[in-house]
Formats: sequence, C-alpha cells, structure tokens
Amino acid sequence: MGDFTEATNAINTELACQSCGAILKFKPGTQHLTCEYCGAEQEIAQPETNGEIQEISLDEFLARNFEQEEKMTVAAVKCEGCGATSTLDPNISSDKCPFCASTLVIKTGSTASIHKPQYVLPFAIDDNKAMDNFRRWLKSLWFAPNDLKRYGDQANKLNGMYLPFWTFDCATRTSYTGQRGEDYYVSESYTTTENGQSVTRTRQVRKTRWYPAAGTVGNEFDDILIEATRSLPQPKLRALEPWDVKNLVPYNDRFLSGFRTETYVVDVKSGYTQAKERMEPIITDTIHRDIGGDRQIINYTSTTYQNPTFKHILLPVWLSAYRYNSKVYQFLINARTGEVQGERPYSAIKITLAVIAAIAIILFFYTILKK
Repeated sequence: MGDFTEATNAINTELACQSCGAILKFKPGTQHLTCEYCGAEQEIAQPETNGEIQEISLDEFLARNFEQEEKMTVAAVKCEGCGATSTLDPNISSDKCPFCASTLVIKTGSTASIHKPQYVLPFAIDDNKAMDNFRRWLKSLWFAPNDLKRYGDQANKLNGMYLPFWTFDCATRTSYTGQRGEDYYVSESYTTTENGQSVTRTRQVRKTRWYPAAGTVGNEFDDILIEATRSLPQPKLRALEPWDVKNLVPYNDRFLSGFRTETYVVDVKSGYTQAKERMEPIITDTIHRDIGGDRQIINYTSTTYQNPTFKHILLPVWLSAYRYNSKVYQFLINARTGEVQGERPYSAIKITLAVIAAIAIILFFYTILKK
C-alpha cells in the first residue's frame, strides 16, 4: 500500500498546476495539458526527432534478454473480476473496472514494473465527441433493452484508456511449389425434355489443364499491428483499424494524464508469432499472383523472415463496460477516428413482442385474402 501511495504522490507533484495545485490533464486534440479548475495550460515538450520513428531489431533485442530493457514503474490496480491490470486516476479510492464493470478498491493496488513504451498516439477525440458517437451507435441497435438506451444518456460512462500494442516490420522471402490451372472450354452434348419431347442440346463445359509451378516471392511488411492485451475481444479491436500510426509521438507520460493505461500481457515473442499469422494471407495472395493462370494450387512453402523490427506503442480508446442479465458487454471507440465497435445485448421481451406482432399481421392479411 505504501508503494502505491508514493507512486501516486510522485505523479501528483509532477503534474500539479502551478496556479492552483490541481492535477493537469491532457486535452485531446492538442499538444498541452490543461487545468479543469482554473484553465491554466502547459505545453508538452517533444524531443527533436525529425519525424523519424525508430524501430528496434527483434533479433538483437531477444539476444540481449529483454528482461534487461528499460522499464518504468506505474501505480496500478488488478481487477479481481477479469484479471486486467490498469492504472488508476490519482486520489481515487474506489472505481469500476473499465473492462468488466467490477468494483475496484485501492487496497488491491500496487506498483507494476513494465517495459517502457516507445511511442504513443495521443487522444484526438474528447469525451463529449465520443459520447455523441456512442449514443448514435446505441440508437441504431434493434431490439436493445430500454436500460441500455438510458445507459447512453448518463454522463461519465466512458473511460479513456491507452491500450498496449506491438508493431512489427519485416521482409519475407517465400519459396513455393504448386500448380497453375488454365481453363478451356469444350462442347458437350446432352439430352433434355422440352414440351414432352426428348431433344439433344449442346453446352460449353469448363475444364482445366494443370501445369507444375515453382518460384520465390518477396513481401515487405510495415507496422503489422498486434494487440498486447487480452482484456478486449480481438475482432472488435481489429475492427477499430486503421490507426494513423504514422502520427505516433515519442512516449511522454504527460499524454497519459487524466487517462488510464493498461499494462501489456502479450510479450513481444508471442506478439511476433501473431504477426507472422497476419502475414500469411498476404504471402499466400502474392504466391497466387506469381503462379498466375486461372486457378492456383499451393503444395509447399518455406518462408524466411529477414531483419524483423518492432516497437511498443500505446493507442487510445474510449471504453465502456455494461452488465445486462449477469453478462458483461463492452463498447469501444477509436479515440482518433471515432469508429464505434461493441457487443450488444438483445431484449427478449422486445423480440417476443415483434414476433407476436408479425404473426398478427400475417394472420390479418391471410384472413382478408380468404374473404
């Protein structure tokens, strides 16, 4: 408990407003911190990078033993409901987990030592804009429970979260063997019955000639994005893409002030394995184009991955967790583009009433037609 308090106090002192002493918070869409009480602003200084984003050699990183890499200490709390570990706002004694809506209590807080992110994509959309997008999305849902609609009308239902990601760059060379199919057509006679008579007709039938194929193809992959979190469904996270990762800025904890940050649970080695899986369909498409013809069969492939590099980044989302009938539903908003994704509950009562109404309408028209 002492370590957690000390870490929180250090954050408070570093981000204190020089005018009134309140905690300065990052203002989405800007490059400065602001005080919500007196309106004071403080620019966030950025190092001179000439806009160049640095990548880390994966092979060298793993050879050095990544446990020796630069780390940072954060005040964090682990949810006993879903297991997610995230930071807490200063001076908060209890809260709700942003991932599952379970109650969080400071007594479960501690300091966590994590590998320091290299880059961050700051929030561009504030909570008001995010809530507008969220409400529009809720109103578009058919058969949603009434209390879900009301949920969107309540303030402070969105949590600003920075989620951990890995990006990977890599060049690949893939040798393959397979077959190229070239279509041709032949005329074929067949017998059919027309007007009670048996007649002979002719039709064109497609056939394929197959030829052996072999070769080597190359691909260049840039910023293959891999989620370093397991707290949110991967399909929903990937539906938030694309991210404007070309606008990443060097990590500065001032961008995190006023927001929470989840610590990663997928390490870089596991992330690289997933990155290879995301590369596979693209490599396969390249082989198909290289084989050519009308159809392709791939019998064998062997891929080498050359000079893989990576970086550890934080991406911003607005997040909300909603409980309905003892099940948790999560909503996500890309805090750069405003894209909304989420799981949604259905109202059994509304569906039942709709079915009854549909049956009533069918019976009504059926009765009229019979008359």
